[in-house]
Amino acid sequence: MPEIRNRRMRRAAFFSLSPCLLVSLSVFAGCDWPGKPKDTDRPIPADQIADFGTLYNTHCAGCHGADGQGGPAPPHNDPLFLAIVPDEVLRQVITEGREGTPMTAFAKDKGGPLTSKQIGIVAKGIKQHWAAPEKVKGHPPPYLISSAKGVGDKRKGLKVFARDCAMCHGDVGQGSDDAGAIDDPAFLMLVSDQALRRYIITGRPDFGMPNYIDRDDAELTSEEINDLIALLANWRGRQIISK
Repeated sequence: MPEIRNRRMRRAAFFSLSPCLLVSLSVFAGCDWPGKPKDTDRPIPADQIADFGTLYNTHCAGCHGADGQGGPAPPHNDPLFLAIVPDEVLRQVITEGREGTPMTAFAKDKGGPLTSKQIGIVAKGIKQHWAAPEKVKGHPPPYLISSAKGVGDKRKGLKVFARDCAMCHGDVGQGSDDAGAIDDPAFLMLVSDQALRRYIITGRPDFGMPNYIDRDDAELTSEEINDLIALLANWRGRQIISK
């Protein structure tokens, strides 16, 4: 009998402590166990990153610079470039890259690392961060080569080159102390006609090259820009024409 009574007393004591035990367990259930990572500490899968800064620094800054300038590729923080490049073209270039240049395709379905949504974030973010319409002077020529006007005239382009480019790049693009050579086929093979048009319009402010309007002579017209492109395309094949 004493043994049965002691057993009943121990059982009663256990059940009397059960509410406290349950409360303690409920408290611990609401806390993270030591060493258990929080959801906010878990790494985000690469294809789910939606932050512009992270995407840009990972995939663009190496060539275009951490702040959109200062890399081997043309700057992204150029207000003139962002004023003339259409949104769909900017997205297309990121998606498909530029054939024949170091700019590769970034779309996943083309072997790149970015989803369509991420490409949209990068394209939109570039303009949101660096576009400054108030800094753009006048009415810039169109970014895309006009198919209505066709190909420019390389002989007229030589005259434009002599007037606006030769003082830095040499009379036939051989280069000088102020700027590198342009008549280098290896360089020209890496640059499309469209990219050349962009450089002529926007210049390379990171290298001190003026844009189409910030020059000593009159600003370049769309026709003159097309003529310069025709000249450089001719030099791409090492067919240097004389005056």
